[in-house]
Amino acid sequence: MTDSDSLLVSAKPDLNRAISDWLDHLGSERRLADKTLIAYERDVRQFLFFLTEHLGGAPGLGDIKELKPADFRAFLARRRRGGVQSRSIARALAGIRSFLGFLEERGMVNAAAAAVIRPPRQPRSLPKPLASADAKRVVDADMEIDAEPWIAARNAAVLTLLYGCGLRLAEALSLTGDTAPGKGARTLRIRGKGGKERIVPVLPVVTEAIESYLALCPYTPQPGGPLFFGARGGPLNPRIVQYAMQKLRGALGLPDTATPHALRHSFATHLLAGGGDLRTIQELLGHASLSTTQVYTEIDTARLLEAYDKAHPHNR
Repeated sequence: MTDSDSLLVSAKPDLNRAISDWLDHLGSERRLADKTLIAYERDVRQFLFFLTEHLGGAPGLGDIKELKPADFRAFLARRRRGGVQSRSIARALAGIRSFLGFLEERGMVNAAAAAVIRPPRQPRSLPKPLASADAKRVVDADMEIDAEPWIAARNAAVLTLLYGCGLRLAEALSLTGDTAPGKGARTLRIRGKGGKERIVPVLPVVTEAIESYLALCPYTPQPGGPLFFGARGGPLNPRIVQYAMQKLRGALGLPDTATPHALRHSFATHLLAGGGDLRTIQELLGHASLSTTQVYTEIDTARLLEAYDKAHPHNR
């Protein structure tokens, strides 16, 4: 029996049906990404597997109704003793609460016991953007890192999209022959996390980088087909872009934090430093919550204090 099988049989049929209905709801109505659905189901089933031992048998809906705050605390403590990090524990609790909230809306359980449990404190880690000059060097198509000129141009086009439009790598690679910004394009429609659409402005340098790539590319993008190709003509794998960035940062002497996603952080940080307002940056990044975007203000403040410490005469 596989691990997934053991997690599946750790719940009675009525509870398994409820889980299936919940996942259908998350996928069809809330349009959560497949990876999120997989993570939520895994977390809930791990909780049910714990309850099998904790309660002395596979739980059903009747058992879920009787759960107390102590039961949830026992599960979180077990995960902590197993070496699971705070972020993963918090995500597991969020998934469990989502499932119980779904059941509560249908009058099947009372979710109050889970609601009173506080998630573990999250270590605050700030994004690590590149300096403006370094970001410009990274997206420079003149870097002779790759033997094939079209591949160098392709990588430069992808990285320019990340920095010039603030895209996630997956968003850039999801562009097709008919959604790519052509010459003179001013905006780009992006479908981000959870299927949420947003409009981002496109700088001329972005369309120029894409045009340079297409002029050299031996493959022709088709409507609905990938804009960016791998060496053999298939869709470009994100790991190839990550590897290209790794070679670039080695050649440029940049730290390991200079990743493709760091270019998105750089986009937001440099906009904020240039006077951009948080609400606009939130929309450009596709963040659901302003609090997610506010982390960039902490970066700006940290740099200001660092410059102050270095420059103030009393600190010399």
